[in-house]
Amino acid sequence: MDFSGVTTYPISTRKNKMNVQDDFAQPVRAGMTVSELLAAMPNQLGSQSLNRVIDAVVAARKKGKPVVMAMGGHVIKCGLQPVLKALIEADVITAVALNGAGSIHDFEIALIGATSEDVGAALHAGNFGMAEETGGEINAALKSGVAAGLGHGEALGRMILERKLPFREQSLMAACVEKGIPVTVHVAIGTDITHQHPSADGAVLGAASFTDFRIFTSVVSELGDGGVYLNIGSAVLLPEVFLKALSIAQNLGYHVDHFTTANFDMQQHYRPLTNVVKRPTSGKSRGYTVTGHHEIMIPLLAAGILDKI
Repeated sequence: MDFSGVTTYPISTRKNKMNVQDDFAQPVRAGMTVSELLAAMPNQLGSQSLNRVIDAVVAARKKGKPVVMAMGGHVIKCGLQPVLKALIEADVITAVALNGAGSIHDFEIALIGATSEDVGAALHAGNFGMAEETGGEINAALKSGVAAGLGHGEALGRMILERKLPFREQSLMAACVEKGIPVTVHVAIGTDITHQHPSADGAVLGAASFTDFRIFTSVVSELGDGGVYLNIGSAVLLPEVFLKALSIAQNLGYHVDHFTTANFDMQQHYRPLTNVVKRPTSGKSRGYTVTGHHEIMIPLLAAGILDKI
């Protein structure tokens, strides 16, 4: 092929996605505040998304709108409860949603100050997930909670406080109960170690989690006009729960639009991208993705929010 006929154009006429004036990082120096560090990051890609999520959270709370944080179990067993509690105590997080694993890790931390067993070492011996206290005490608390009309999250949070478990100050569920904000737990039967125990009762599990689904749907119904929904480290279960809750809220006449969603995870998966970031924000809302390790990104997110408020 003869390239002599190829046409060109002046670079001055081209539209560019990045320029020095608006998008470059600023110099980093010793002693910077978190806000200064975040402002110094390039106005591009992940750092741009992180800063926009921080701004959305700050704006939501100034407007009195909800900021909901939904988390998978890995977030809890990374030891991030003190960071999350700081956001709860500052009235930033207004509702928390967990999967079953998250509630189990949170309970074990409150009970013994440790969690996350070595699955490989215990599985073939038939001991994986069989710690007596974990299954027995959680299932007993749920049975009592359901009888009192409580959901899964509140039942466990109250039990941790009432029994004065040794490390209750590190419990996220207990912190939510103390603060009076919703903490919901959404289980899929057979996915959690507490379902393996002889004390497990499918009717109790279903009733506790269904109560929490109704509470969660109520929370989601209030996201419109400025709220923020954050999905952190749940690749399947909580994105599906969120989509169904949003559908019910819309069906019942709550027009949930003009809100912000974000998915924080170590890698981006199909369901969070589809059910949290894209589909719910197809109107006039905005969805963001922030990729990175929870133990790095969540403290940075929290510090950025607390600095700005």
